[in-house]
Amino acid sequence: MKTVIIGSGNVAYHLAKAFTQNNIRVHQVFGRNEIELRKISEEFNIPFSTDKLEDADFYLISVSDSSVEQVSSLIKKENALVAHTSGSLPMEILKGNYRKASFYPLQTFSKTKNLNYSKIPFFIEAENQIDEKSLFELASIISENVETSDYERRKYIHLTAVFACNFVNHLFARAKEISDSQDLPFEYFIPLIDETVEKIHHLEPKSAQTGPAVRGDERILKLHEELINDNEHLKIYHLMNESIKKMYHK
Repeated sequence: MKTVIIGSGNVAYHLAKAFTQNNIRVHQVFGRNEIELRKISEEFNIPFSTDKLEDADFYLISVSDSSVEQVSSLIKKENALVAHTSGSLPMEILKGNYRKASFYPLQTFSKTKNLNYSKIPFFIEAENQIDEKSLFELASIISENVETSDYERRKYIHLTAVFACNFVNHLFARAKEISDSQDLPFEYFIPLIDETVEKIHHLEPKSAQTGPAVRGDERILKLHEELINDNEHLKIYHLMNESIKKMYHK
């Protein structure tokens, strides 16, 4: 299929990289941000444009969720296959007289971080079995972990990902604020973070829980509360400990 990737952000960058590394030709990257498009173009030798969308068989839309509908209306080629990469949007958000699909990679993407694409789960959905099979085969060139998934299942996959990734990373950021306030190098805590993540490869997360809340150690909980002088940190501390208590001390 003659392929165009629409977008210049983290997901678009990594899909362009994954496609290129696996000898899947991308004929164009298209979007509004000329600086980022040029970087993708130069790194992966893919033509780019900010104004003329090339004629293609397959358009892969990798833009923010709020922009998917508007961007999809730019595609005028009837009977093209068009997929978005969102975990939280249905195929029907795509506006045009073409075949609609979803091509969702379950991963957190940053341009400066290399990834092993073969381990990333891809979830495929299409309006018909022929397109579903085609996208499944395409994703299977990149990844060893490809499944079909309808929107009802996919939106819960995305919700779980927010808890497992976005919220956890936010706690890392808040933890660094505390360590910085006391001139404690955050590097002290990297081995702890690594072990916490490593453990859930072998244990159910609920079984791996440690800390004063799961032990019911009210003395330590009270001590920590007295040490916290930031209202936002205190709210998070209360909320997390109450959630842990409800899970383990019913």
